[in-house]
Amino acid sequence: MSEVRSVAQRGDLFGQRVREHWAGLLGRRLDVLVAGCAHDEPLELERIETRATGVDEDHPSIRAVLAERADLVSWTLGDLRCVPLAPRSYDVIQVSFLLERIRHAELVFDRLLQSLRPGGLVLLRMRDRRSAYGLLDRITPSWLRRPLWRALVAPGTPGPFPTVYEPLASSDGMHAFCLSRGLMITDDGRNTSGPARRRGIAVAAVAAAAKLTNGRYLATHDEITMVIRKPQHHFARLL
Repeated sequence: MSEVRSVAQRGDLFGQRVREHWAGLLGRRLDVLVAGCAHDEPLELERIETRATGVDEDHPSIRAVLAERADLVSWTLGDLRCVPLAPRSYDVIQVSFLLERIRHAELVFDRLLQSLRPGGLVLLRMRDRRSAYGLLDRITPSWLRRPLWRALVAPGTPGPFPTVYEPLASSDGMHAFCLSRGLMITDDGRNTSGPARRRGIAVAAVAAAAKLTNGRYLATHDEITMVIRKPQHHFARLL
């Protein structure tokens, strides 16, 4: 049975898990794929040699952010269903606020996993479609989202992006996906990191959405954070 740890805050969780993984690789270089590379900051891994490449959809605000990322040796932007990804080429994949904004999310995630080496890690962050924030994000008209985005997020944050929120962008959806692929979720946490973290209209709107839905959409978080491990052997199934 897979072990699931509740993590109140992301903190240095990702760095800790990567250092543990690197210890078993006898000190060789870590190859990292950053999927959704407009969002996450580089992993802080002192004394560990890494080589990071990026992949994301082609969007003007993403291009602007990538121009400032010196940690990426290269990146590819385009349709994530067909961008070139060499199989079994990466030790770690960061998937950052990507799955909730794309269509065919399961297909794209499967392709990312094919590029992960056996035993490798997925460091996942995504907005939760079952949160009150996720509900508001989905139902807010596109003409209103842009001015709200500028008012509620830090300057320079890329977006707003499309709000697709397929079933995979939820805890139940991701757990079912990992079970069907024989993947092990080692850490599973909830955080508030988006506009709902700020005081004012965003917090009030999220609280109202939770109340109006009788708690079916929670105001306690907007982000799901997971560490997922790919099994070492093709026929291994970690349940």
